[in-house]
Amino acid sequence: MATADDLGQWNPLSPPEIGSLFAGYAGIWCIAGGWSLDLSCSGTSRPHDDIDVLVLRRDLALLHDALPGWELHAADGSLTPWLVGTPLPDAVHDIWCRMAKETIEKDKAGRASVINQTGDEPPWRFQLMVLDTDGDDWLFRRDDRIRGSLRDLPHQCDGLPVLAPEIQLLYKARLPNRPKDEADLTMAAPHLTDPQRRWLRDTISLSIRGPPSSRNIHGSRHCEMCNRGSGYRSPGGRKFAR
Repeated sequence: MATADDLGQWNPLSPPEIGSLFAGYAGIWCIAGGWSLDLSCSGTSRPHDDIDVLVLRRDLALLHDALPGWELHAADGSLTPWLVGTPLPDAVHDIWCRMAKETIEKDKAGRASVINQTGDEPPWRFQLMVLDTDGDDWLFRRDDRIRGSLRDLPHQCDGLPVLAPEIQLLYKARLPNRPKDEADLTMAAPHLTDPQRRWLRDTISLSIRGPPSSRNIHGSRHCEMCNRGSGYRSPGGRKFAR
């Protein structure tokens, strides 16, 4: 699979810049990834090479109109331009976004001219993470038994919609763990409530199908998060079914 370095340079927008860009977007969206955990925990834990924005697959038809002047590329091992009016394949869950190389500006008489024309490829500025839904529920694509209400997907941090931390940590819990995912868990775990910890532990145990204390979350056999509490009622109405 191609790496980010192979596919071009990144110069990510900041969370406030994302907030301004999506202020008029009519669909559901929220900041995801490592930035969502930092915002939830009111700090910056590490440098961020990119920034993720979660959107719903059912709202994809709104995106091109909401992002004029932006190039959108479907990311699935390689990058393919995702053009207006073209359905995004169901297997694609990531879209990389950058400003177009040529920006069209019209004067008062309606005459169009090209500005900011450059021979260099512009950097990638943010990544859209596409979330599947079923009615009013979001679905965890690695195991669609895990789902929850769209009402509880984001919460507000510094005036921005941010993915709930226990849901983001579930997406980061995969084998083998990446060092940055382990670091994010170590930073965010103390900020979770007991119901959030229980939900995360139980959903990881279900999705990975192993005892949650056996290196399933962040490489430690004795994880405080894994060993606290029990039960299957989720915080904020998030739920899963065995």
